[in-house]
Amino acid sequence: MKLAVIIPCYRVSRQILSVIGAIGVEVSNIIVVDDCCPEESGKLIERSCTDPRVEVIYHAQNLGVGGALVTGYQAALKTDAEVFVKLDGDGQMDPTLIPQIVAPIEREIADYTKGNRFFSLETLELMPKLRLLGNSILSFVTKIVTGHWHVMDPNNGYTAIHRTALELLPLNKIDKSYFFETDMLFRLYTIEAVVTDIPMSALYQDEESNMSLIGVALRFPAKYLSRFLKRIAYMYYIRDFNAASIQFVIAIVLLSWAFVFGTYSWTTASMANEFASSGTVMLAGAPLILGVQFLLAAISYDVSRVPRISLQQRLSKETGGNKDSKPLTVIAGS
Repeated sequence: MKLAVIIPCYRVSRQILSVIGAIGVEVSNIIVVDDCCPEESGKLIERSCTDPRVEVIYHAQNLGVGGALVTGYQAALKTDAEVFVKLDGDGQMDPTLIPQIVAPIEREIADYTKGNRFFSLETLELMPKLRLLGNSILSFVTKIVTGHWHVMDPNNGYTAIHRTALELLPLNKIDKSYFFETDMLFRLYTIEAVVTDIPMSALYQDEESNMSLIGVALRFPAKYLSRFLKRIAYMYYIRDFNAASIQFVIAIVLLSWAFVFGTYSWTTASMANEFASSGTVMLAGAPLILGVQFLLAAISYDVSRVPRISLQQRLSKETGGNKDSKPLTVIAGS
């Protein structure tokens, strides 16, 4: 398969040339997106890099790493490449790992692959402890939000995607900020694409992150909730209706009743300086226990329905081995 590499650039002038120089001959196109970089990384590349595979695209204003990646994807789709690799320009991602990143896609067992720095203990020891804690928490939240229960390290931007999956995604709707990794996983779930983790280690040097922790804390929760509600609505009430659809509703009703009635009863008894009766406790406790059981059953079903057959394999079956005979029809999430 022909490979194209997309490199978003913002404040990476010290590392970008060495990153491009380390990209192997297996890559046919290198698309660099200068996201209105104040260090003029794009002009530096044009002056100093003679690699004929390199194409530099400029943004008139800073759109964010997600916006730069979308621009790169759109440009890469105009080439004849079949797999598109996203590589950061700050030197944290080893370009020699590209063959490993794309291998599951070339074997048609995955549509999207991403690096995972949590696979080995040796790798974890290299990661700053605060970053390790933050990524662990985000990994758990992302599993719930996106439905990809088997993946870790969601903020790892070392990714590869097959053309079949990329063409099904609504690129104009992908989040333009650092939330784009999670948004990509959410949208890949809505088209039932197979996502696979690839063990890797990051190269931590003296580079500075452009991500604002305060901005993440303020903006990400609402985005997480939005994607989660959309996923549940799409997969359990619009496209399909199954046992989990009923279990989610029953769980919400029972847990809501337990919370409202329990809070009201506790407040009333506390103000009257009395103990709640056993019947009152049961009216709050029984729905709570049953609600948790129904919720766990729904989660168990959700875990079991992670996409396992790649879009490539499905397309091959639908077309009898001729992937160019007709497009795969999958509705992408909005």
